[in-house]
Amino acid sequence: MQWTLVIPLKPLALAKSRLADTAADGLRPGLALAFAEDTVAAALACAAVGDVAVVTDDTLAARTLAALGAGIVPDEPRAGLNAALTHAAAVVRRSGPETPVAALNADLPALRPLELARVLDAAAEFPRAFLPDAAAIGTTLLAVSPGRELLPAFGPDSRARHRASGAEELRLTAVDSVRQDVDTGDDLRTALALGVGPRTAAAAARLLGIGQ
Repeated sequence: MQWTLVIPLKPLALAKSRLADTAADGLRPGLALAFAEDTVAAALACAAVGDVAVVTDDTLAARTLAALGAGIVPDEPRAGLNAALTHAAAVVRRSGPETPVAALNADLPALRPLELARVLDAAAEFPRAFLPDAAAIGTTLLAVSPGRELLPAFGPDSRARHRASGAEELRLTAVDSVRQDVDTGDDLRTALALGVGPRTAAAAARLLGIGQ
């Protein structure tokens, strides 16, 4: 079974404000794009993934990620992350109604295709399932089987909200790369220790002077 992944990405100029402790305002857009590039590239290299759709209105991000092989879905109705994901899931389902769909964070620069495949294989056992982030507070992946609504509840305390909504929590080990999203400088250093993709490694070395 191959999945369609929906990856949301806000305008780069607004992305990763919590990295202010590590990177200046002018540097964060480049880091956010590098995270997304490595995430998309790893997702497309995963045998369990058939298609990747990035939800964004950022022109540079759309052009860059489309060049990697991702489809681009406009961010509609511009009512926040969960509304954008609901819209994107409906869009991709029009061309593949029998395809399972998963929402995946765009800030997983250490993502490993084999680990992502393990998570998706586990998610396939349930109508709707999610993977908590490394901090055990948020969510990095929410997956649904064909015919089921995504019903995303990303944002603060999304782990608790997804669990309360009836989604199955995936309790997997050895999938750290799928759980390690990057919001802060400490998160980035943890991701670098796991081993990030080439674009994030280059951006971290060039812009932050770390990861070398």
